[in-house]
Amino acid sequence: MKRIAIDMDEVIADFHPKLVTTWNSHFAQQLTADELNLFDLQQKDPHKLSEIFALASDPEFFGDLAVIADSQRVIARLSQHYDIFITTAAMELPSSFNAKFRWLNTHFPDIKPRNIVFCGDKSIIRADYMIDDNAKNFVNFCGEGILYSAAHNRHVTGYRRVENWQEIETLLL
Repeated sequence: MKRIAIDMDEVIADFHPKLVTTWNSHFAQQLTADELNLFDLQQKDPHKLSEIFALASDPEFFGDLAVIADSQRVIARLSQHYDIFITTAAMELPSSFNAKFRWLNTHFPDIKPRNIVFCGDKSIIRADYMIDDNAKNFVNFCGEGILYSAAHNRHVTGYRRVENWQEIETLLL
């Protein structure tokens, strides 16, 4: 059976809205979701990026994220044809492990713990497809990277792109 590696944040867990709310509260700003781009901050203001990562290091930050629309239904269908793995680059925020694991057990209970991979460099993942919002995870990946659209990756080219889970369903089923 072919394998699909699926990222968690911004692919099945709606991380960005909570990040914007946290940012606005901490910095007393009113940025919109489109205005807060962590990838831009990396170059423009690394100090603020460090602060927001410190806020997201709260062990419960990831525990109440919303589920991305249709991901549960489509992953259930995909699992009838593919081995499904959740691959999250959690090493940047190791305090997130427990909350992420509980979140996955709550919202995706059919994904077995052995199919959940907390990693740093996703090039170690052996799968036929990787669905991710961060194209850097496709570098040295052995399969095909499928870029899940997000505000921070609109300028990225060179990969098959999907806008939502309905497109993934059409593409892979």
